[in-house]
Amino acid sequence: MNGNQVSDMNKILIANRGEIALRIMRSAKEMGIKTVAVFSEADRNALHVRYADEAVCIGPAPSNQSYLVGSKIIEACKQTGAEAIHPGYGFLSENPAFAAAVKDAGLVLIGPTPEAMEIMGNKLSAKAAALKYNIPMVPGTEEAITNVDEAKVRAVEVGFPILIKAAAGGGGKGMRIVEKVEDFEEQMQLAVSEATSAFGDGSVFIERYVTSPRHIEIQVLGDTHGNIVHLFERECSVQRRHQKVVEEAPSSVLTPEIREKMGKCAVDVARSVNYVGAGTVEFILDENLDFFFLEMNTRLQVEHPVTEMITGLDLVKEQIKIARGEALSYKQEDLKISGHAMELRVYAEDPLNNFLPDIGTLQTYQTPKGYGVRVDDGFEQGMEIPIYYDPMIAKLITYGKDRTEAIERMVRAIEEYDITGIQTTLNFGKFVMQHPAFVSGDFDTHFVSKYFTPESLKNENEQETMIAAIAAVLLMQDQKSKSQPIASEAKQKGNWVQNRKG
Repeated sequence: MNGNQVSDMNKILIANRGEIALRIMRSAKEMGIKTVAVFSEADRNALHVRYADEAVCIGPAPSNQSYLVGSKIIEACKQTGAEAIHPGYGFLSENPAFAAAVKDAGLVLIGPTPEAMEIMGNKLSAKAAALKYNIPMVPGTEEAITNVDEAKVRAVEVGFPILIKAAAGGGGKGMRIVEKVEDFEEQMQLAVSEATSAFGDGSVFIERYVTSPRHIEIQVLGDTHGNIVHLFERECSVQRRHQKVVEEAPSSVLTPEIREKMGKCAVDVARSVNYVGAGTVEFILDENLDFFFLEMNTRLQVEHPVTEMITGLDLVKEQIKIARGEALSYKQEDLKISGHAMELRVYAEDPLNNFLPDIGTLQTYQTPKGYGVRVDDGFEQGMEIPIYYDPMIAKLITYGKDRTEAIERMVRAIEEYDITGIQTTLNFGKFVMQHPAFVSGDFDTHFVSKYFTPESLKNENEQETMIAAIAAVLLMQDQKSKSQPIASEAKQKGNWVQNRKG
């Protein structure tokens, strides 16, 4: 957000697409705020375009000609009279140059200041800010290293295995795990070259590689009056290609003491940059339950719904209120965890083919219903999944009184979710929910590489096909004859099918 205090906010432009654009618009609508959608030519018939009060086309399908062009978005604001921009996540949401341009145009960005974005957008300057408050760090270098020999000496001091990381960016790019000193030089050169091509910045740093890490993040909110609170943690350890697939809140392993310490550290990290708006402070948790600061994301996270479920707060509404200059209406001690929430990201990806995107048409698209089930999506039956953007179709969220109920409800919701025409991560989500390591809570970020193979889903699919075939035969028999003996035989077979499924 810029420094302007805005008492009124009558119209907001959402600089995003898909499920997050719709999710923001719904909250704005409840607040009596008009919404403006922007869209590329590929999204002309998208749901967010139809839902908004107004819509402006901002260019061709590729995002570098539409959703990533800040000047077009600011122009759309001026054209429609929108006073503020909500960037969602991805695209321009963490771009300090865009945040500054919004401010210079006399508009309000529903997000942090460009300065906070800039500091936290680089892992090294983020570390430097956090160090002011003695936040625990993974042992390693506090500054960028380009000299291979110096880096090698430091790596030996830190102790192998070590992790070489790009200072800019994320998503696992420019990251290399090095097990032994002999491999160091080659791996560092590869990391520098990858970081340069991905982010235009070849600076890397090194830190000790935590062998069984868990990925825990804390949601924070800060207002323009100096109040900062945390809304507890999310566990995001089930990942593929360093990207999250399953998230939950709260974590199954944090004690109240660790939660309190971690929450306080997250608030201090936010305070180090006078943070305003919603942000997430990410930590790594080792096998001894010691935690270390990783980075801060200066935006709303994909997985924010699980926090909403356990706190009862609408994070988008909170963002808007903060951007209007309102003070937080609660203190840390007012916030409590209630129940448990799970989220599965439903991607148009094929888990049997290394989770590669699977683009096509949603021939069938039926979402699950019922108590404790929430679906945030941006698609409907008959729509195409565009090739130009992230392949996420929806987020499936379930809520229960405890972790067991949230898991059971997620399994039921996955079974009810009917998508045909493309491959999705639904079956993979069911595999996770039913896996003993996940159910027990004893898992880390290596869950997929440790436990998942395409065969585990193939077997499941084959079993389900067989069960469906048997069910079809039974139905035909039942239709042919309604006599009692056959009905009782069918019942016995039905129990067998049920037992097989269990």
